[in-house]
Amino acid sequence: MSKVNDYLSETGVFFLATVDGDQPKVRPLGAHLEMDGKVIFGVGDFKAVYRQMAANPKVEIVACKPDGHWMRYTGRAVFEDDPKYAEAMLDAMPHLRDIYNEQTGNKMMAFHLDDAKAVDIAVMGDGVDLLD
Repeated sequence: MSKVNDYLSETGVFFLATVDGDQPKVRPLGAHLEMDGKVIFGVGDFKAVYRQMAANPKVEIVACKPDGHWMRYTGRAVFEDDPKYAEAMLDAMPHLRDIYNEQTGNKMMAFHLDDAKAVDIAVMGDGVDLLD
């Protein structure tokens, strides 16, 4: 998982694709961390992206490097039951506490990808498995 986490850290912003009914939805994200051998992501419980993943957990994340390489990270979103993951995400990105707190009522929903595949792809090359 370190290769995936490092890749995401290097790109800074990455894109999460979900579906809303039969319509694909893509949005930029940046929140992630590595914990307990998993790459953890976070979304708000009040956002459409959370409802989309709850309805259909199959997602894909794409991250692009300036050198033309890009990563496709595909799997099934699994929301974490243990609040330590959401807390760790908020500790890593303290500015998010302005959005996710008792006063706003917004809750950070931490998740990881299960049954995942991650491939580093050169613009004109074959992909290299990052989870080997």
